[in-house]
Amino acid sequence: MQVTANETGIQMASNIGIETEAPPTTMMVDHPYKMVRQLASTNAVVLFSMSWCCMCTVAKRLLFGLGVGPTIIELDHHGSGPDIQAILFQLVADGRQPVPAVFVGGKFLGGIETLMACHINGTLVPLLKEAGALWL
Repeated sequence: MQVTANETGIQMASNIGIETEAPPTTMMVDHPYKMVRQLASTNAVVLFSMSWCCMCTVAKRLLFGLGVGPTIIELDHHGSGPDIQAILFQLVADGRQPVPAVFVGGKFLGGIETLMACHINGTLVPLLKEAGALWL
């Protein structure tokens, strides 16, 4: 896995649309819902993002700043990006922008508002520890 810094200075595992250690044969690219579900269930933290989205950058910086190495899926660089985004719209269900979308421990946490609220009220770090994303 190659780590690079993008324009925002955030280190990412790669510049492609999806970064995972799972072999391509286990990634169910034929159905976006299955892909989202598999990614969420096999990674401690998953962040669905758009490379141009400023709030996505805030979410990435917060997670990296806490010492978390999330799996980042840049939807605008992924072949199934629009289909995955449609799935995220259904999860959000209140008409808000679906990115950033954060999954912790296999469960949908929410967007930037929920992520920041959890950070401010002190519940984010325990969630990350429980999911295995933090060890200290």
